[in-house]
Amino acid sequence: MTPEIRKIVTYEEETLIEGFRPAAEPWRMFAVAAVLKNPWAGRFVEDLKPEINAFGPILGEMLTTRILTLAGGGDAIEAYGKAAVVGLDGEVEHASGLIHTLRFGNHYREAVAAKSYLSFTNTRGGANAPIMVPMMEKNDVGRRSHYLTLQFAIPDAPRADEVVVVLAGATSGRPHHRIGDRYQDLRELGHDLENPAAV
Repeated sequence: MTPEIRKIVTYEEETLIEGFRPAAEPWRMFAVAAVLKNPWAGRFVEDLKPEINAFGPILGEMLTTRILTLAGGGDAIEAYGKAAVVGLDGEVEHASGLIHTLRFGNHYREAVAAKSYLSFTNTRGGANAPIMVPMMEKNDVGRRSHYLTLQFAIPDAPRADEVVVVLAGATSGRPHHRIGDRYQDLRELGHDLENPAAV
């Protein structure tokens, strides 16, 4: 069982000036998307596991290989995320199913030697729907400089019976970040920094 992929789309932006000031280094964000036929479109399917287990490794490996090439290697990626948009004949559960499996995400996580989970969105929409991919620092969820969102659209996808599955990355955080990080807030509020994730 393999996914029926209609097209693969890459997106990249390079910001040279942000907030009226030049960036010290170009700020690169990029994504790779697979547009595939939704195997569950137009009907209710109780057990999604067979397709999830079959499609996850294929999509995870393919998109990871392509995004590493786009980035110039895994070491270049500092922030990362994932997303899926299901067409109108599908459920949000279908979008979730294809990206919320370790068989998909672990390919990317391991390739960039990450510790953080992959931030995500899973939505439903028609062709040219906005694809929003939130990202965070791959090793430190508290670094607000790397709280990013990449947005793009594919004019002819998803069709009603399709799903768009996306991986995204960035080579740095925002060029002139100055709002501090989560740990500064925790210190100021008197929280235990030994276990910041619990707050």
